Amino acid sequence: MCTVVIDVTDAETARLLAVRDEDPLREWDEFGAWWPEQYPGVSGIRDRRAGGAWLAVDPVEHRLAVLLNRADVVDLSTELAMSRGSLVLESVSGRSPQPPLRMHGFNLLEVGPTGARVLSWDGAELREAPITPGTHMIAHDDLDDEATPRIAAWLPEFRALGPTADSPQWAEEWTALLAASARLSPEDDRAIIRDNRPHGYPTQSLLYCTASVAPDGVSVDYHALPAPARWHA
Repeated sequence: MCTVVIDVTDAETARLLAVRDEDPLREWDEFGAWWPEQYPGVSGIRDRRAGGAWLAVDPVEHRLAVLLNRADVVDLSTELAMSRGSLVLESVSGRSPQPPLRMHGFNLLEVGPTGARVLSWDGAELREAPITPGTHMIAHDDLDDEATPRIAAWLPEFRALGPTADSPQWAEEWTALLAASARLSPEDDRAIIRDNRPHGYPTQSLLYCTASVAPDGVSVDYHALPAPARWHA
């Protein structure tokens, strides 16, 4: 139940804030170049168990991808399901997923040289939602889905900050708003920094990144939370 806020300026420029929710017992490696042989030049946040990535970038190709889980309609056992972590690494290497997919549901946010989009898989259909200029939000349902309480609560607040292109301090401003959202209980369904256990999932917010993809380069800032679902003091 991760969360991403993205501001698209034009086809070549986007800035985003991504919050990762995962089982704290599932170990990960911080942002780095973990795949030098299979994916040379790619850096990302690696899942140690499966070896894939939650977020990754290829700065030379100006590509970024982030993976968010979503519900599906497929009856697929854990033994038969492929890891979704390969999606991010393949995406930043220029290979987007094609159905049929032996995977559980996902939202894959792709940012590249020709724009940004969300690819959504529900186990039966792969849908594409192009991301138009402006500020948008995605979680475990559709892009800008107001039925998702955290989107309904916080997307207007992020939009009220104005275009990131107008503020050199956009990352600090967005992080300050994320901090303000953390005043909610992490069990509140409007929360971005979350504890999803009351909702039937073992996942909690563990880290967040701010990132920029622009003609002059790609940058990512990684921040681990001091404890699961706990904001910095």
